[in-house]
Amino acid sequence: MKTGDFRSSQARDRYLAAYRGAWEACPEPDAEMDVPTAYGTTRVYRFGSTGAPLVLLPGLSATAAGWGEGLKRYLGDRTVYAVDTLGEAGLSVQTAPIRDARDRGRWLGEVVAGLGVGRAHLVGASTGGWHVCAAAIHAPERVASASLVDPTAVSVGFSFGVVWRGAVAMLVRHDRAWAWFLRWAGGLDVDRPDVRLVLAGVREFRAHLPPQVPFGADLRRVTAPTFAVFGGRSVVHDGAEAARRLRAALPHAEVELWPGADHRLDAAERVLEFVRRCGA
Repeated sequence: MKTGDFRSSQARDRYLAAYRGAWEACPEPDAEMDVPTAYGTTRVYRFGSTGAPLVLLPGLSATAAGWGEGLKRYLGDRTVYAVDTLGEAGLSVQTAPIRDARDRGRWLGEVVAGLGVGRAHLVGASTGGWHVCAAAIHAPERVASASLVDPTAVSVGFSFGVVWRGAVAMLVRHDRAWAWFLRWAGGLDVDRPDVRLVLAGVREFRAHLPPQVPFGADLRRVTAPTFAVFGGRSVVHDGAEAARRLRAALPHAEVELWPGADHRLDAAERVLEFVRRCGA
């Protein structure tokens, strides 16, 4: 299996211009670091230096910069680490294949270990929620808690709309096709810097990633305190069914369905309240 990389040095330069533009909306990090793992180096940004660590995993191709101004909502009384997901566009550099959920979970466990914090509270939005679950299953010793914000392909698969629209966008391979997909999936304004960054990642980067499929019976192996919220109007999956199945698989989890919310929901306040109750 191949590893992800930019299509050319010129493609990387074009992408980096979009990356810098997206970071302008984010708070200034206290530190930047490249954490070595068996799968490559992972770019991580640190905010603050006190309190139990919180690690943020973005949606697909969004990078740490994809949190935008929303990143500020997670800062305060703890150390926050924002990650560029390895294998996707960003400043992480993949050197070995990520073949399945086990590799993905082990990668994230190694990132937490490389930060020198022992365990961390993991927060994943969209695809990032799938990554958090993979770590909770395959690197549980590194997970203090798991918070999932409309996570994709955790307890149910993608909707038919995602499958056919994603296939069309991949075949057309043009910004307008992907912009059409993103507007449908999350009501995203394609003129926003963070959305332009995602479009640049799709255009300039070749990703070779394992398919996201529901964890099935493996979900029962998640023992970490878990919070999950699903959008009742999310079009990427059936949010109500996703919530129902996750409750059945993880009776200890706090699972909520927000009927009026779509895929791109803001759950920072609720996540932080949950993390505080979990303690260090």
